[in-house]
Amino acid sequence: MRTANPTLNSKTFTGFSSIAGSSDAMSVQGTVNKTGILLVLALISAAWTWNMYYTSDSPAAVMPLAIGGALGGFIVSIITIFKKQWAPLTAPVYALMEGLFLGGISSIFEAQYPGIVIQAVGLTFGTLWGLLLAYKSGVIKATENFKLGVVAATGGIAIVYLATMILGFFGMEIPFIHGNGILGIAFSGFVVVIAALNLVLDFDFIESGAASGAPKYMEWYAAFGLMVTLVWLYVEILRLLAKLRNR
Repeated sequence: MRTANPTLNSKTFTGFSSIAGSSDAMSVQGTVNKTGILLVLALISAAWTWNMYYTSDSPAAVMPLAIGGALGGFIVSIITIFKKQWAPLTAPVYALMEGLFLGGISSIFEAQYPGIVIQAVGLTFGTLWGLLLAYKSGVIKATENFKLGVVAATGGIAIVYLATMILGFFGMEIPFIHGNGILGIAFSGFVVVIAALNLVLDFDFIESGAASGAPKYMEWYAAFGLMVTLVWLYVEILRLLAKLRNR
């Protein structure tokens, strides 16, 4: 099995004895339920930072929370990856942290581009349900070649973003792709597509985990992995919409 999501890889559902058929085993429905809980938690903390921005009308009021949420979420995600059995505790903490981050950046984008957040949310969940339907109906299949292509593309995007971050320390940037021109919009569109296709790989790994009889706590871990992809997809859609508005 192969996925570009660092939380769900070829070793995710190995290292434990199968307990398939047991009430203590991971299930797809259980993972869906846990994902719903994480989304609600993220929404609660996002609403808090969102309200804080519109109460103060100042980005300075929410940026520390947004940055703290992003850094905190990253740290918690690393802990969760190495301590999967802690996922029932760390996954909700991750969702709350990411909510702070998403609420902060969403409020700032909304102030600049009214209506952009509801569009990004709608496109994110529309993409989620559309790809889930396509996956369950067999229209899109997570073949090895499909997985290889998505993994390679995701790796390439990660390299570009890493290079951008390193060059930023020296006051340089990669031209065109992060701007509002045709190339910049095309790049963001490509990233959105790849982020969306990672959802298909996540669906495949969740089904594989349930089929292999993974322990119950892996429902929280799989829900956490799906949240990682959804957060990435939402942020990229937000950036793409902002670029289109600037045109």
